[in-house]
Amino acid sequence: MLDDHGRARGVALARAARRGDTLALHDLLDHLLPYVGRICGPIALDDGPDATQEALVAVFRSLRTLREPETLYGWVRTIAVREAVRVARSSARARPAELTELPAPGDPQLAADIHDVLARLSPRHRAILVLRDVEGLDEQTAARLLGVSTGTAKSRLHRARVSFRKAWSA
Repeated sequence: MLDDHGRARGVALARAARRGDTLALHDLLDHLLPYVGRICGPIALDDGPDATQEALVAVFRSLRTLREPETLYGWVRTIAVREAVRVARSSARARPAELTELPAPGDPQLAADIHDVLARLSPRHRAILVLRDVEGLDEQTAARLLGVSTGTAKSRLHRARVSFRKAWSA
């Protein structure tokens, strides 16, 4: 997590980059890389690096649309979630999971592997779990980031947690 100094540095870099300072833009993208990676990784799983790269490209392309540099991290989080879900969905369509890939009950190595359990959830369910249980956002904020109603976010979170528990105990 970023401390106040890290956030202030990011905001200062964003201001300079918006004014056309290319060195500041480069430094800003380097500064944001770990933050974006922490968001994209659990949602896009094996495609997390690709999602992270796509999110940073989107930040680069859209930085001039950021009206208030103080909102940098929320703005970047929105982009990162959107890109991670998009990349994860695209990957899921390209490589659909089959039930034969699920671990056998009692296999302790697979049951204990959180990455494997998350891989069995849909990108939408991974996204809501990450936003609520990893990022600590409330339902309203997570719903807004995902572009769904609060009720839909709550429903997805419930289903995601149930699915996670079932997969975890398999």
